[in-house]
Amino acid sequence: MISIDKLGVEFSATPLFLDASFVVNPKDRIALVGKNGAGKSTMLKIIAGLQEPTYGQVARQKDITIGYLPQVMRLADSRTVMEEAETAFAHISEMQERLDRMNEEIARRTDYESESYMALIEKFTHENDRFTMMGGANYHAELERTLQGLGFQRADFDRPTSEFSGGWRMRIELAKLLLQRPDLLLLDEPTNHLDIGSIQWLEQFLAQRANAVILVSHDRAFINNVTNRTIEITCHRINDYKVKYDEYVQLRDERREQQLRAYENQQKEIADIKQFIETFRYKPTKSNQVQSRIKMLEKIVPIEIDEVDNSHLHLKFPPCLRSGDYPIICDDVKKSYDAHLVFSDVTLTIKRGEKVAFVGNNGEGKSTLVKCIMGEIPFEGHLKIGHNVQIGYFAQNQAQLLDENVTVFDTIDRVARGDIRLKIRDILGAFMFGGEASDKYVKVLSGGERSRLAMIRLLLEPVNLLILDEPTNHLDMQSKDVLKQAIKDFDGTAIIVSHDRDFLDGLVEKVYEFGGGKVREHLGGIYDFLQKKQIESLNQLGQNLNSAGSPSGTVATPKPSAPNTQSSTVNTHPSTLNATPKDLGNKIQSLLSYAEMKERNKTIKKAEKAVEQAEQKIAKLEKEIADIEAKLATPEGATDPHLFTQYGELKTQLSAAEDEWTEASMELEDLKG
Repeated sequence: MISIDKLGVEFSATPLFLDASFVVNPKDRIALVGKNGAGKSTMLKIIAGLQEPTYGQVARQKDITIGYLPQVMRLADSRTVMEEAETAFAHISEMQERLDRMNEEIARRTDYESESYMALIEKFTHENDRFTMMGGANYHAELERTLQGLGFQRADFDRPTSEFSGGWRMRIELAKLLLQRPDLLLLDEPTNHLDIGSIQWLEQFLAQRANAVILVSHDRAFINNVTNRTIEITCHRINDYKVKYDEYVQLRDERREQQLRAYENQQKEIADIKQFIETFRYKPTKSNQVQSRIKMLEKIVPIEIDEVDNSHLHLKFPPCLRSGDYPIICDDVKKSYDAHLVFSDVTLTIKRGEKVAFVGNNGEGKSTLVKCIMGEIPFEGHLKIGHNVQIGYFAQNQAQLLDENVTVFDTIDRVARGDIRLKIRDILGAFMFGGEASDKYVKVLSGGERSRLAMIRLLLEPVNLLILDEPTNHLDMQSKDVLKQAIKDFDGTAIIVSHDRDFLDGLVEKVYEFGGGKVREHLGGIYDFLQKKQIESLNQLGQNLNSAGSPSGTVATPKPSAPNTQSSTVNTHPSTLNATPKDLGNKIQSLLSYAEMKERNKTIKKAEKAVEQAEQKIAKLEKEIADIEAKLATPEGATDPHLFTQYGELKTQLSAAEDEWTEASMELEDLKG
């Protein structure tokens, strides 16, 4: 489909790629990986045709369509959400308008026997068949499903895009790309502006309905769930692995060990040759051998070792005061903006040493509650900050508070204390400020670089309560590993607002879910929470849990008595009070009686049969379409209007069958939990 042959890119005589070659096939799901600055985004631009390489070729199959989503783009604000999304079907809208005009002309004319009238009828028939073949009749339903999958509500469809943040407008651009169904999707960090629910929907869409995909992402769980091939850019070269990311990591580590052994052997060989040359350089009887060794030394090609992974670097927060037992206590906290209620009745307690996650759709109030805790905005209710609490707060705007007139190194040197000052260069390297980058002035850094620098500075400050709002958006996987380990080793309390499941996995032991104006507490890690949400999609189980008095499977921790607060809990039921994840599992299992389990198994079998029937239907339609395509390729078939009509009808049926298969597969997946 696309062939990259001996591609090279240089900037000011500095190479980015050297002789890069690989092929993109239909249905490939490729993760493009490498350190920040390795050239991943540049490679996507070259494939998209937006940038020319210094040398080499990019051969694209004739008539191939490519959709490209960059990290940052200029967005229009002149339409509503629906109008902007409908531009993905501009070609279909134009066809519809042409058909409407021809239809009006046909109705107006009365010269039924004239050649021009017959030509008009023939042209209308041909255009209408093409319109049907391209799915023009049912694109609107697909458009609504896609927008809702990416987190938009129906009430948002008629709102102007100017009312939405940049992240939400990027979702509209992503929706437009997905709706166009290009032969190849190029996605550069598509999850940066998505919440967990939207990321999971996008995973399913890309895995089940997209054609070929090349994506750049630092979300490890996302690329593992979507891709089946990993292309690595390292040392200016391409390494192609026909495996998922996790398997690639193992193979890469094995290859690097081999490189290290070969490098060490080569260095020993070079040292021996140099020693021989130095020892016998001035002995006439050894001159021939010395010259031979010199030539041998010149012919040695240095072995390159893949760029060093700094994720083993161990960071530890500096010592700080011990906080009180309960750093955060919320009692009936409410926040609204005029008539818009963000959340109400928020009653929660975070204990010293706990690591908790705030999750939920964008706009449900995660960052708003953080701002309430920080005292940045007014609210109703009671919110108590515990004794001796020292807060370290990271948000995207923290980067704006950096001194622009100092270097990256000096910014960190000012806050580093003790032995950590000896490791500043290593720390900066782990967060992608290695080499000359550490001597850059802050004023020349990009927004993402400033965010990383603000994160490093926070890691070196003595705090006992960390509040991190989307800390991983501008970090690569190695940097995230360093940050994650530092937080795990942190003996204070941490609140993490994030949609990165891999980052949260093994890090948090409690999840607060924001949605519908409420904040619900879930014991356990992020995958315990996600599994619980899937279990709750079972109607019978959901009804049982609701009847038990614990909506949405939530539990709450009893709030301790404290001055100026009331002892109360939210969403608490005696049977779930202080429950462990194991207790919850036993409770859920007990709710499923034998009769219910039998009925559930029956439902699963029915869903499996629906998937199988949908697959058979798709296979049958694809065969019929292939037969017609073969006929259309002949001179006789190319002029047969009935074949075009039949082809369009079959394509419409195939699209509907694929929708049925997707819905049946998702239902089966939900049932199996």
